[in-house]
Amino acid sequence: MMFDPESIYLQIVEGSQDAILFADRDGTITLWNKGAEDLFGYTALEAKGHRLDLIIPEKLRERHWEGYRTVMETGESRYGKELLSVPALHKDGRRISVEFTIILIRNNQNEMVGAAAIMRDVTQRWQEEKALRERIRVLETQVKSRTENGHSD
Repeated sequence: MMFDPESIYLQIVEGSQDAILFADRDGTITLWNKGAEDLFGYTALEAKGHRLDLIIPEKLRERHWEGYRTVMETGESRYGKELLSVPALHKDGRRISVEFTIILIRNNQNEMVGAAAIMRDVTQRWQEEKALRERIRVLETQVKSRTENGHSD
């Protein structure tokens, strides 16, 4: 059975429910799959050619670009093997929580040409964990208050 590896790669990227995107050294988006469209609300046509600021909350942009420039200059990132969790922006302006890994992309001369990311929406899980942390905080405060007032159960 014959198969074309390039066709397989394309089908994997385009068929993935996870967002898969690529940005060049300057942070300009050149790959934006269907999963990215679903996650962020922008079509590939809307996203390609724009910088990653499209999906980065404004207050995080400066820190993001400092790190991005460093990675492009050094060719190294601690996030290549770690799952990174960050807030992101949807097209409609709402903040979402995403987890992602990055893949550093090099040319045949081993020079950095950009970074790819595989991203997943974890907003619901993050909100549930936040609510649980708050509930634990409230309960711990109640227990502490009861203990300090001489109550024991």
